[in-house]
Amino acid sequence: MSVKSLTYKCGKRISWGVIALFLSPFAWSHPHSFISLQTTPVVDQQRLTGLQMIWTMDEITSADLLYDAGNAAPDSPVWKKLAAEVMANVLAQHYFTEFRHQGKAVKFTNLPPAYQLSRNGAKAVLTFILPLAQPQLLTGQTYTFSTFDPTYYVDMTWPDEQALSLPDELKEKCRLSLHTPQPDAALKDFALSLDKADAPPEDMDLGRQFAQTVTLVCQ
Repeated sequence: MSVKSLTYKCGKRISWGVIALFLSPFAWSHPHSFISLQTTPVVDQQRLTGLQMIWTMDEITSADLLYDAGNAAPDSPVWKKLAAEVMANVLAQHYFTEFRHQGKAVKFTNLPPAYQLSRNGAKAVLTFILPLAQPQLLTGQTYTFSTFDPTYYVDMTWPDEQALSLPDELKEKCRLSLHTPQPDAALKDFALSLDKADAPPEDMDLGRQFAQTVTLVCQ
């Protein structure tokens, strides 16, 4: 199966983790795929312009991508083509990210200024800039953002607050904090009951209920 098969087969939403759908015969519950996140705000002239994202996929999710890449050099057309295909599917889900200011959604542009797919051992790593449509003021402001797959097919997680970093120019005036929800036992049991061919009801928005929230506060 190639990266082109990223469309969610159950006809619900495009789900990025479907590249692992046929690769893990022992995965019988949601989530089936795991992505570890690292994030750094991007600043230009004291304004927030985007988020630098590093997404590291688990070995099973990475297997198909790394097989297609073979022994190609990191800057080869093979890697660039794979990166473009993966990034197109990330864009189709609005970067799997929600960004808010004062409770209102902040829009993104649909053209990342930079992105790259690479290998780290047995794991594939997607690095990109998530660009905000308009630069945002920082002084005295609070922002929140979350990254998640609505179907919860993919678990997208910051392992801890060390996965969040500030650029040097913000270290004295801003802070980042991470909130991890604690879903109740019934919701966890429901997720565990879904086999690899199931999709939860779309209106349930299962992934949101497991999604972490990052808060950026600046003085």
